[in-house]
Amino acid sequence: MGGIARLAQEAGHRVTGCDAAVYPPMSEQLRASGIELIEGYDAAQLELRPDLFVIGNVVSRGNPLFEALLAGGARFVSGPAWIGEHVLRGRHVLAVAGTHGKTTTASMLAWILQHAGLDPGFLIGGVPLDFGISARRGAGRCFVIEADEYDSALFDKRSKFVHYFPTTLVLNNLEFDHADIFPDLAAIETQFHHLLRCVPGNGRIISHGPDAALERVLARGLWSELERFDVEDDWHWRDAGDGSERCRIMRRAESLGTLALGLAGNHNRSNALAAVAAAAHVGVAPAQSLAALERFGGVRRRLEHRGAVRGVTVYDDFAHHPTAVAATLAGLRRRVGTARILALLEPRSNTMRLGVMQERLAASLADADEVHCYAPREGKHALGWDPAAALAPLGARARVWSDLDSLVDAVVGSARPGDHVLAMSNGGFGGVHARILAALAAAAAPDAPGTQRP
Repeated sequence: MGGIARLAQEAGHRVTGCDAAVYPPMSEQLRASGIELIEGYDAAQLELRPDLFVIGNVVSRGNPLFEALLAGGARFVSGPAWIGEHVLRGRHVLAVAGTHGKTTTASMLAWILQHAGLDPGFLIGGVPLDFGISARRGAGRCFVIEADEYDSALFDKRSKFVHYFPTTLVLNNLEFDHADIFPDLAAIETQFHHLLRCVPGNGRIISHGPDAALERVLARGLWSELERFDVEDDWHWRDAGDGSERCRIMRRAESLGTLALGLAGNHNRSNALAAVAAAAHVGVAPAQSLAALERFGGVRRRLEHRGAVRGVTVYDDFAHHPTAVAATLAGLRRRVGTARILALLEPRSNTMRLGVMQERLAASLADADEVHCYAPREGKHALGWDPAAALAPLGARARVWSDLDSLVDAVVGSARPGDHVLAMSNGGFGGVHARILAALAAAAAPDAPGTQRP
């Protein structure tokens, strides 16, 4: 919704917005753009008399402002519907869908098109470091959008992505998620089937070949050109063979060049491969794409380096689904070798709070040397299940904290030079990254209690 606000402002509208407990990086981006941010949903905001209210899916019945909108007959529309009608119509839309990797792949794709001189527009669910913003209209014909399967609004229960009508569609993967609105994986597969119905006959679908759920979706109906990635008979990558992080990008038996990617993990190599394949559909040669990706800076909150104090490095990551947690840890492990990893997890997504993934949690954290789970006992993010029991297979490596200060003290007390602290959450995590860095710095101060001089 913050990105939509920015796009509306670029179109010449005066934009205000309201939300509850907005946290960085979106709060910073809105203020930097000069968009007024109102805390809370007071019905008095009707006095602003806007031409249109654009409503996100966080709003539910009983929200005082929405109740006032209904009672007063004000004009309103869902965010995805507004984007589809006022931003995407008439453009070549490149959409990236899937359970994992949407933000990173869409950011890579937008950066490739920018590097190729196409001046794309984009709307991404994170902040690409190369752009410093999550959305812009762009002057070119192409528009890159992160295509989410979550519903559009309380009055529009269709998945967001059915409003986008992409010409190029990347399908990264498909797992069960969003247990608050989908009963099972089959229900999500139906939404992806609806998405395929929105791609024109001259469009192209680029699908992750090894994914059985995506193959089931494709089998239900396909009206567009299909390419697959991560399969030997289509787009795939191979290790360069020199022990480095580099890999060769292949199209069938033909080598298209070497990728030297700054992001860790095989999942990011696959994300990059999908972006290269999508860019090829709008005429960008793979060699151009690979040159762009060598300079790709990454995305905020995707294994983002937040700082280092006393030889302890702190990272922030958006991972919250067990598959993403495991992939992020595997990527960091590949980067740091045998160094200790202290994993901090806040299971606050709707799916995690419902406990649907609790059986997979311990295995997803296997690459960590220590695990610190933050699980408040009260409030909207309290869990309905016992995280200590779920993490019991990890033994003494795992601890659960209901108080964030205690978690920070434990991590700072345990951390030693050479360690890597990885905080994973789909929320702000109480600013734990800055708190740990500050506590490490305070502990290193000459007059700090217990400080030993060399």
